[in-house]
Amino acid sequence: MARKYRVGVAMMVHDHVWGELQHWSALSNVEIVAAGDPNSDLRDRIRAEYNVPRLYESWQEMIEKEDLDIVQAAAENSAGAEIVEACAAKGIHVISEKPMSATLEQANRMVAAAAKAGTLLMVNWPTAWAASIQEMERRILAGEIGQLFFFKQRSAHNGPMEIGCSRHFWSWLYDEEKNGAGALMDYCCYSANMCARFLGLPSEVTGFRGTFVKDYPVPDDNAIIVMKYPHAFGVAEACWTQTVGYATPNPVAYGTGGSIAVAGNKVLIQQDGKQFTIEAPPTVPPRTSGPEYLLHCLTTGEQPEGFCSMSVSRDAQEILEAGKRAADTGVTMRLPLA
Repeated sequence: MARKYRVGVAMMVHDHVWGELQHWSALSNVEIVAAGDPNSDLRDRIRAEYNVPRLYESWQEMIEKEDLDIVQAAAENSAGAEIVEACAAKGIHVISEKPMSATLEQANRMVAAAAKAGTLLMVNWPTAWAASIQEMERRILAGEIGQLFFFKQRSAHNGPMEIGCSRHFWSWLYDEEKNGAGALMDYCCYSANMCARFLGLPSEVTGFRGTFVKDYPVPDDNAIIVMKYPHAFGVAEACWTQTVGYATPNPVAYGTGGSIAVAGNKVLIQQDGKQFTIEAPPTVPPRTSGPEYLLHCLTTGEQPEGFCSMSVSRDAQEILEAGKRAADTGVTMRLPLA
């Protein structure tokens, strides 16, 4: 009989958790056995929707009392390090929602705890499971557009509250200590993660952030981070005030042998003086969701790779930290950060 992995849910204040619970519940070798969150309405919801048998008023109590194999963390960014450290001490693997943390110091603690315990730590980036992003990734890594010298991703909407995020979610996204910043942390993180994947750590980072539109307190509602590599630029754009869709393909990569850009599920390619568009092929197991991929790694003994690896996610956090420091001081940061 195949082993069943026992999953506990540490907090449900990150709205992504409800989509991830759908993925967990679709896996035949998984049981969602417990959840911990101080909010009674969230406990009521997970009981009603997923029939989770044991509920706790804190994730700490859940981890202390339950025999778990995996924890799905869906807390505020600043709680990630504490969750991973507590789980690592009990040999529990963790999948945590993006970004990795609120600060670089917290991300380093997460990496250290998992490495010391020999547990898996995976950061779940929704972009990693998009067919068009996977096709872009495959072609860039295969060298199809030559040496990458420019990469940009813009992540934008009209703001967490305005697009219908729950109060549990936007209340901490608007808290600089819990989130790490505002739009800068929430949305520059996607390009930071992709640049860390394709180009590694930059040598210099500068950044800007401001509150341009919102008439209520937020740490920032627009931000830009620019990364300088020895032979490339990376650009991360974040916006919580965009009321329309994207006017151009996004993300976009330029290399010495062409370009690749994404428009929905289509991939736009320029090579050898020709332009063509392909429909991204469907994703295939084990890379259709974070839970599926984490279970693949557990059953095969592989380490999570790519966008969701703890090393790439940690480097993305350093880029974000450098961008925030640069924005707040007006000084370009040199990496690695002290």
